[in-house]
Amino acid sequence: MPEHAAISEALDSVVADGLSPGLTAVVADRNGVIHASAHGERALGSGTPMTTDSVFRIFSMTKAIGTAAALKLVEEGGLALDTPVEAILPDFAEIPVLEGWDGETPRLRRPKTPCTIRHLMTHTSGMTYDIWNAGQDRYMKHAEGAPTLTGQKSALKFFPMQFDPGTDWAYGMSTDWLGLCVEEAAGERIDAFLKREIFDPLGMGDTDVEFTPEMTLRKVAVHAATPEGWKVIEMELPSHPEFYGMGHALNSTAEDYARFCRMILNGGELDGVRVLAPETVAAMSENAIGDLRLTRQPTTNPQLGADIDLFPEIEKTFTLGFMRNEADIPGRRRAGALSWAGVMNTHYWIDPAAGVTAVLMMQHLPFVDPNALAAYDRFERAVYAAL
Repeated sequence: MPEHAAISEALDSVVADGLSPGLTAVVADRNGVIHASAHGERALGSGTPMTTDSVFRIFSMTKAIGTAAALKLVEEGGLALDTPVEAILPDFAEIPVLEGWDGETPRLRRPKTPCTIRHLMTHTSGMTYDIWNAGQDRYMKHAEGAPTLTGQKSALKFFPMQFDPGTDWAYGMSTDWLGLCVEEAAGERIDAFLKREIFDPLGMGDTDVEFTPEMTLRKVAVHAATPEGWKVIEMELPSHPEFYGMGHALNSTAEDYARFCRMILNGGELDGVRVLAPETVAAMSENAIGDLRLTRQPTTNPQLGADIDLFPEIEKTFTLGFMRNEADIPGRRRAGALSWAGVMNTHYWIDPAAGVTAVLMMQHLPFVDPNALAAYDRFERAVYAAL
């Protein structure tokens, strides 16, 4: 794999300065990989070095792939963007809007507008994560709800809408419902659909909803930032759950995920294999929420994640699947770049204007805390300085 010395030096400094115990990074243009490197250890103090094929829990980086799966069905006529979700999944009709509270009793009502496939893809459904929404956090505690990470379909009923679909933007578990829509429309489990339609065509052999025995040998440990320094913690998703949530369920490598990003950068095609139609990728690249804008998502659980407020000085919209920055970020990505991340600080961006995509995979909490943001900043600035 090619390696660019200046990018590697920046990432060496991330580990040396204690910003991350270990990480893997890949940078590519439309023609192929231009940098790949690994730094630090898979588990701090283990003596096992990080490698470019190390396997990470990518959590919300799953969302873009789950959205791409749904858009494959849109291309084939199996789904339509403006179809109400309850027309596909009748149980969804039971999801109310949380209008407020009467003392300790939640005040619930039917949504004024139906939630559609488009709303799920753009996080305008009204459904949020309790980690970044005080109303959802209060409701979860009131209802003694279970997180969607349990993989139980019954957990989905604990996530009411915080606003009517299409009236605001808020980050949440919409893509879990989207994955269930794909399963219903395709008539098969999402993991089988992903393997046939996305992973096999793209050569993503190290991406799966489960850790295969071979992937387990290269699995990176989860770390948490503590006052005493990094600590290895246990945090695993249930194996073989009732459903694989497309908001969080995938495990992958930086090398594999970069292949997905390169496919998007190349308008839906990679190495002569077309996965998505050019018009689909165009839709994934354009503002899909109109006049709405992404706003700060304040944390309710600082141990798991800081406030989500990426590039606060820049207007941000959401496409069918990605965050999009609406202006250049000096020294970093250009206007129109697409990005998102996973809760354990796996990150990526796709910059069509600059013709570059990059993946940075770490494996530690809290999400987007100062350590993680500093690591991300050093990496991205080194990439653009090297271009």
